[in-house]
Amino acid sequence: MIGAGIGVAGGGLLASCAASSSASPASSASATPSASGNPGGPASAVPPGYVSPDGEEVAAAERGRARGAVREIRLTATPSSLDLGDRTVRTWTYGDELPGRPVRVTAGDTLAVRLDNNLPRSTTLHWHGIALRNDMDGVPGVTQQPIRPGASFDYRFAVPDPGTYWFHPHSGVQLDRGLYAPLIVEDPREPLEYDHEWIVMLDDWVDGVDGSTPDAVLDELTGGRARMAGMDDSEGAQDTEDLEGADGGPGGRPAGPSRRLRGARSRLLEGDPGDVAYPYYLVNGRAPEDPRAFRAKPGDRIRIRFVNVGGDTPFRVALGGHTMTVTHTDGYPVEHTTTDALLLGMAERYDVLVTAQDGVFPLVALAEGKGGAAMALLRTSDGAAAPPPSVRPRELDGRLLTADRLKAAEDVRLTPRDPDRTVRLRMTGSMARYDWAINGKPYDPAQRYPVRAGERVRVSFINGTDMWHPMHLHGHTFQLPGGGPRKDTTIVLPHHKVDVEFDADNPGLWMVHCHNIYHSESGLMTIIGYRK
Repeated sequence: MIGAGIGVAGGGLLASCAASSSASPASSASATPSASGNPGGPASAVPPGYVSPDGEEVAAAERGRARGAVREIRLTATPSSLDLGDRTVRTWTYGDELPGRPVRVTAGDTLAVRLDNNLPRSTTLHWHGIALRNDMDGVPGVTQQPIRPGASFDYRFAVPDPGTYWFHPHSGVQLDRGLYAPLIVEDPREPLEYDHEWIVMLDDWVDGVDGSTPDAVLDELTGGRARMAGMDDSEGAQDTEDLEGADGGPGGRPAGPSRRLRGARSRLLEGDPGDVAYPYYLVNGRAPEDPRAFRAKPGDRIRIRFVNVGGDTPFRVALGGHTMTVTHTDGYPVEHTTTDALLLGMAERYDVLVTAQDGVFPLVALAEGKGGAAMALLRTSDGAAAPPPSVRPRELDGRLLTADRLKAAEDVRLTPRDPDRTVRLRMTGSMARYDWAINGKPYDPAQRYPVRAGERVRVSFINGTDMWHPMHLHGHTFQLPGGGPRKDTTIVLPHHKVDVEFDADNPGLWMVHCHNIYHSESGLMTIIGYRK
């Protein structure tokens, strides 16, 4: 999401970090140099008066979180050939799997992950939703140097809170390839009772289809402005591109067909649902023509963990023949609420409980306002015939739940108090000009909205555009108004305002941005920084 080249365009940060090859590793993580060189440490000089991503304040907060075992993982980011169920495509993945293999830890454990970068471009890992130490947040140009091709990097951080999370790159538009996987943090005092767990990752897919890539989509949407301004991971453009089977397009990228979405509308989202017309929508890496099936027995209680990993698509999801009981959103428990369908913006997560009926049932994720859909199956009987890919269960038009209708569980509600500080973030720009920004200023890594440790901070997300935006804050969870749920990502409808509050208890420099990958890469992001 944060193209490494933005740092070059917006203040020379990555130019300085590329020169600082002797930077010291963070105290609790070792960065592993390789043939191409990839030292650890902060990405750049921190403005005077602000906490450094690897400062003592960050280390002190980390010491208060680490209390369990160390879980060691090795990941490889690599070019891959994937069967989507309807066609085979070339893309990038973690370990040649889509989604990547789930990572599981218990709350309080320390996660130690070595990422080997076999991609032709620089990359990083962002641990979405985790209140982790700042220098492990994976933002090139802010919290770390980019991991160059052929290099490795060791991420090491305590994982304090149970819940459903995920990880993905924070470099250019790499998120819209196959680089994502679930991160499940077990609760050692799990209050829910269930027989099975089903992780459901919802995705929109364009990479490798008829020559398309996410970089080419960004070029089309911006007229090449993001690439020319260094906003799309152009730091890695000096490396060899992975263009197998591609026709040459602008800047050496494949041309492919137009992917601009035109004429789509969503009543739920009060306008355009997105910018990109995707050829496929997937559940756990499979198209509806050859869906994955989850097997259980009639009467089994199933915990479904929904994650929207899409780049540009909101999903309305329902399980045919079943009602769902919502128990968590974005990892945090809520007062249990039943529904027929859910609306998930990009990066949102919901946990639900269902009691399996007898037969075979479609789990359908409708691409809200776009017309297409993804599908998987719940199968409890071998004799029943599977529904066709075009099936649309009636639950999709039944009771629909959105986050603003939920209440946080009592044990995770913020203690009521007046905010010490209000940060006003107004989304600006338009689809026609594709000039997305916050408070009229496109992303600049030198920009800071200051807060201080111990403050109750109110963030006013003010949407001054005709487009909805899923806004995400790194390193914290906030609470929606009126005792609403604890979340890290919230939908802000066109010309609406959403006030959220969080406790400033995790020092560092933290991104806040739209989780539409094409909006963020066009400038709709900024940084909240802790003052010393």
